[in-house]
Amino acid sequence: MKTVAIINKYLFSVVFFALIACQTDDQNKKTADEESLKSSGKPDVVTALNGTTLEHRELPESIRKLYQKKMLDALADYHKDPTNLEHIIWYGRRKAYLGYYWQAIKIFTEGIRLYPDSSQLYRHRGHRYITVRDFDQAIEDLETAAELSKEEDNFIEPDGLPNKTGIPLSNNKFNIYYHLGLAYYLKGDFYKALESYRQCLKYSNNDDLLTATSDWLYMTYNRLGMSAEAIALLDSIHPEMEIVENESYHKRLLMYKGEMSPEDLLNEETIKNEDSALSLVTQGYGVGNWYLQNGDTTKALEIYHSMINKNYWSAFGYIAAEADLLLLDTTNEEG
Repeated sequence: MKTVAIINKYLFSVVFFALIACQTDDQNKKTADEESLKSSGKPDVVTALNGTTLEHRELPESIRKLYQKKMLDALADYHKDPTNLEHIIWYGRRKAYLGYYWQAIKIFTEGIRLYPDSSQLYRHRGHRYITVRDFDQAIEDLETAAELSKEEDNFIEPDGLPNKTGIPLSNNKFNIYYHLGLAYYLKGDFYKALESYRQCLKYSNNDDLLTATSDWLYMTYNRLGMSAEAIALLDSIHPEMEIVENESYHKRLLMYKGEMSPEDLLNEETIKNEDSALSLVTQGYGVGNWYLQNGDTTKALEIYHSMINKNYWSAFGYIAAEADLLLLDTTNEEG
């Protein structure tokens, strides 16, 4: 009996200290993750198209804390199973939402080694190559995603943060062709952008997606001098559309249609007021492009320069304004 008691006592000690060790490991792991987040504190450096360094924009405190929590949750899932496709995708996405774009690209790249036939990984990496202004690599990735997706069923893509309805609106094939069209547009290859956006329309199966695709397609038609096609595209746009997320695109399309004025979207106060920086970047490119297409280059340049003086440089409209300014500067030099 004494021997049994000693054995039981020994086993209890082993189990007890094993539990303590596990708790310590878990705590150390949590602390290490939090420290990792803090130590990578300055997000990745990104260079603008004109060669200047783009400074990191601090997120509002409440949003930053939410993104950090979700990032740590994604990191914990990734540590549990770093070969799980969903864990890889969300780890990369959460990294990017905090401004770690090159790190996100690395995560997606590692995922592609494991899942070379995943259109999702190429689609997400292509998106982030647009953010870091590597349009050639973005095009390569998104063309690969488009090819791979031909053999896949389409599916709803979950949002990084839920919209006001809590219902995700976009789908995988929409996102592939939408970002591919954008990459070609930013590169200045408008015929390829046209082809991509026309494909994207096939998967624009709600009013939000229709307005987003139509806005960039409208601008693409105009860049190609296809004004009749641009005008015809607006036939399906009307004020009563059910818009959840893409109100800015909807307003821009109504402006193109003549049902709203540029001043309705962007007035002098918005352009000059620092508190309206997000509104300027959200609406600015469409309005600036409208002035450019209507021959008022001076006004377009004023809006573009105002946009890039703000710090919302991950926005697609901001990147497009950069691209236009570079093109206009080159044209002026050649002239």
